[in-house]
Amino acid sequence: MGVSFALFAGATATQVMGHGPVTPQPVDTSKLPDIKPDNDTWLTHNPYRGNPDAIKIGEFAYGQNCARCHGLEAISGGIAPDLRYLELGDTGDEWFVQRYHHGSARDGKVYMPPMGEILGQKAGWAIRAWLETKHTDE
Repeated sequence: MGVSFALFAGATATQVMGHGPVTPQPVDTSKLPDIKPDNDTWLTHNPYRGNPDAIKIGEFAYGQNCARCHGLEAISGGIAPDLRYLELGDTGDEWFVQRYHHGSARDGKVYMPPMGEILGQKAGWAIRAWLETKHTDE
């Protein structure tokens, strides 16, 4: 009986300790203005930079969809790039949207799935707006 309980407790602890489900979680972007000319034309600069609603939405979206690999509060534990060091402004935006929209794969292995079609551009730019509040050069 002791061994069975130990196995059950170990299995349960593993499930509870994870950062969340593997399936991308939807993001409510209804409070954000539409992207011009339309939400399907991908931009290379963040239209929500400094927008308080976008920053709040981005923080939630990051926690639900990005933290499991890029780290809580954007502090990477080494699994994926630490996004606090991503360049600010348009230069960082270009790299971010490329990875967010298309993902990253090397030698046939997916390192980051493409999130753009799943979560949408508005959610991506909200995440980027929040990430800029976490930026550090240190």
